[in-house]
Parts: sequence; structure tokens; C-alpha cells
Amino acid sequence: MAFELKDVRNLAGRRAVVTGAAGGLGYEVAKTLAAAGASVVLAGRDAERGAIARAKIATTAVAEVTFEKLDLADLTSVDAFIGRALTKGLPIDILVNNAGLMAPPERRLTKDGFEVQFGTNHLGHFALTGGLIPLLAAAADARVVSVASGIAAFGTIDFENLQSERAYVPNTAYMQSKLANLLFARGLQQRSDQQGWGLTAASAHPGHARTNLIENGAGKPTGGKALLIHALQAIASHDAASGALPIVQAAAASDVGKLDYFGPTRMFQQKGPPGRLRLPAKATDDLTSDRLWSVSEELTGVRYPRHGLRP
Repeated sequence: MAFELKDVRNLAGRRAVVTGAAGGLGYEVAKTLAAAGASVVLAGRDAERGAIARAKIATTAVAEVTFEKLDLADLTSVDAFIGRALTKGLPIDILVNNAGLMAPPERRLTKDGFEVQFGTNHLGHFALTGGLIPLLAAAADARVVSVASGIAAFGTIDFENLQSERAYVPNTAYMQSKLANLLFARGLQQRSDQQGWGLTAASAHPGHARTNLIENGAGKPTGGKALLIHALQAIASHDAASGALPIVQAAAASDVGKLDYFGPTRMFQQKGPPGRLRLPAKATDDLTSDRLWSVSEELTGVRYPRHGLRP
């Protein structure tokens, strides 16, 4: 049977952090988790949009909903977010690494000099999760959900061109960053098992969800391109709430296992009810996962704990 909102487990007493939660998929995920009883931190760049989202979600929330500033394209901002979280010392039961950027037409850099898609979609979340490991390990059976894309299956981790210095192709860079999300989940689960953090790393993709992802990245389409996208969306897309369901399933279903992968099950995984999917072959490559992990540690300066953190 397909996963539905009624299948979300009772999250009373649990704490969730959702990145990119001021709108789109992140907002829908955060709203659902809050309605199920979780205390939810909305993490995002825009305080004004975050305040609006928080106010809307609070109307149906059971527990506390707060907004915290987080710019994943700025490791100083990531570090500040981690510092505030560690100071509070509250365990994190669910971390949804959702925020992302898609295919800006020209190569752009983060504040730390990374290609903006690789830097935001992968490295920012790599650093965030690494800093929050003590709080995740302090929870009982914490989950970390990496939000990827169906197009990750066509991606390649090009270690000779990670930052698109040699050549920048917008969609190629996007596919690489989304494959990196899946490889990160793999590496995280392996290290959790080795070090005793007690995490369940899962991943999901939303299919073709109608959000502002395209406009925020490639820009608003015009002319014939706009007509083509509109026609395709009429056939093979669904709204943000439907696109968020696979992510909610990964975060809040009762039967999620290590490295489970969820997404839409119809129209070539573009739309339809969510369910378990087979991971792309490239996302199961341990050699690439390990190399990417090492490179990510070097680039971000973040070193994950080398031993268990549980008392």
C-alpha cells in the first residue's frame, strides 16, 4: 500500500530540523512533521519568509515551531547554526537535508569559493550534519534524510572538475550534486554503524514537483521553453505537497530502514504515490562514496567524530 499522511507516526516529544523550510518542499515537510507532534526548527536564509512560514505552520502545529537563520552557501553561517544548536543541547531526532539550488545558467560561487550547487546542495549539508552529530547521536534512533533528485541516476562525481572550474554545464553540475547527496547518505550510514551513533540515513526524491526551484536557479522560463515546461508539467508533475510525501515517508514512517530510498512510483518516478525505490547503481559505489567523503572533509574542514558519542 502507498504511504499516506495518515501513516505518519506520532512524533510527540521529537525534535526535527528541516533545511530550506521557508517554502516549497521544505515547508510542506515541516508542516507535516509539526502537525504530527514534532517540535520543528525551520532553517533557511530568509528571515522574513521564515517568519511567515513559521506563523502558518504554527496554526496546525502541536509543539513549538521556530525559525533559525541558515545559509548553506556560507560555512560561517552553518557553523553559527551548529553553535547555537549545541549550546541549547537538545537532541535532534530528525534532520531533513532538503535545501537546494538547481541549474543557475552561469557558474556562481558560494562565499567559501565552491561552485554554488555542489557547495549548497552537498557541502553545506555535509558540514551541517557533521556538526550536529552529537545531538543526533543523543536521540533515540535519529534519522537523517537526504533529499536528492531522480536525475541523480545520470550524475557523475567528476573529481577533476568538482567545482566546474574547467567547464560549467548547469544540469551536469546539478546532477553531480544530487548524486553526491545519495553517496553522502551511504557514507553517513556506514560511519554511524562503525562509530555507534545510532543513526538511520535514508534518502528521497520528490519527482517533478511544482515549486520555485527552477525559477530560483535557472530563472523563470519564457517563450517556447515556458510553453514546453507548462505542457510537461500538465502531464508529468504534481504539487509541492505531493512531492514532499516521499521525504515525509523517509522522515516519519514507522518502517524505514537503513539506506532506504523513496520517491514517486508512477510516470517514470515523476509523480504519483510515494514508495520505496531502488537506488541508482552509482549511489551504491563505496569507493566513490569514500573518496567523496574525504574530499568533503578537506574542503569544508569538518571532521566527523571518530568514536561513539553515546554515554
